[in-house]
Amino acid sequence: MKKIVFFLLATFFFSLVTITLNAQTAVNTAHLVAKEAAKKDSLPDAISYLKKQIPTLTVAAEKRSGYVFLGSVQEQMGLYADAGKSYATAAGIAATDAAGMPKKSNEQLVLDAVRCALSSGDTTTADNYLNSAVRNSKSDVILAYVKLYEQWSSLCKAQTEKDLAEPIAMLKTYTGLASMKSVAPAVLLTLWHVSGEQTYADTLKKSYPASPETAVVKGVIQQLPAPFWYFVPRIGSVIPEVEQEPVTYQQSADEKPSATTAKQTPTESTVSPKTEAKKVKSAENEKQEKPLYQQLGLFKDSNNANGLVEQLKKKGFSARVTSEKRPSGTTYYLVVVDENKDGTMGNELRNAGFECYGVY
Repeated sequence: MKKIVFFLLATFFFSLVTITLNAQTAVNTAHLVAKEAAKKDSLPDAISYLKKQIPTLTVAAEKRSGYVFLGSVQEQMGLYADAGKSYATAAGIAATDAAGMPKKSNEQLVLDAVRCALSSGDTTTADNYLNSAVRNSKSDVILAYVKLYEQWSSLCKAQTEKDLAEPIAMLKTYTGLASMKSVAPAVLLTLWHVSGEQTYADTLKKSYPASPETAVVKGVIQQLPAPFWYFVPRIGSVIPEVEQEPVTYQQSADEKPSATTAKQTPTESTVSPKTEAKKVKSAENEKQEKPLYQQLGLFKDSNNANGLVEQLKKKGFSARVTSEKRPSGTTYYLVVVDENKDGTMGNELRNAGFECYGVY
């Protein structure tokens, strides 16, 4: 009888241990890893933490969502090549979305990887992704993005204005196709940016007044300084309008609205002392640090870079061209303007109609 009791107690104890271990494993989810990453003091720290934690996730859905989140953080940091790899890794995991994490289909993730590859100037990788199973998608929206990104890839490969003729012709055709309506604002913005023709900006404002693309041409918001926009030679130059109005725009077709996207104004009672301290520290750092120079363009063709320098000089800016050789062997030509002592060069360039971003 004693042996039976001992056996039952031992079995019960083993069950408790098993339950405890399972509970500890359950805690290690993509959602909680993302929450912990958000607590880090900087994005590089968050990325380092995510790279260590995501491989430890044992459930496929959790690991997949972890890589999706990592890719989004890397993309925000401008680490486009790394972000593309994270998105592609997530797309290669056969699983659903983890609880509490963004909902993304594998096809959407492939397109994310394509976008990041184009932003890093890697058209070979972008084309490989575009030629994958995503081309056989049953979603009209996905197929529209595939066609758009194909033309973006062609634009990135262009070396001269002559090379722009075919992709521009295709993009113009897309403006009249019902099947491309989901990406119409992006098509129009691309045509406006590359051709410099005001008619595309006018169409955007008339047909898609609440789109982020319209906000760009109106000067309400700026394009993300992704390298993609600097790889492409341009037939004409575009100058966004300057307007003061609220930034209210609709999300793109491949984005899902979230209940947390509503604008909130924090009151004194909702802002913690720790958050306030971080704001003060950030403000102090901004005062102490200013860019070394403002970058306005990144070109494969030195003639395009020199052309932009001439435009800048006509406006009174002391611009210059520097070169940078990438691991792929391709040399890019960067157009830069040195920062002034007051740290206001970026504003002066933007007020003159030039897109730029500070390099520290």
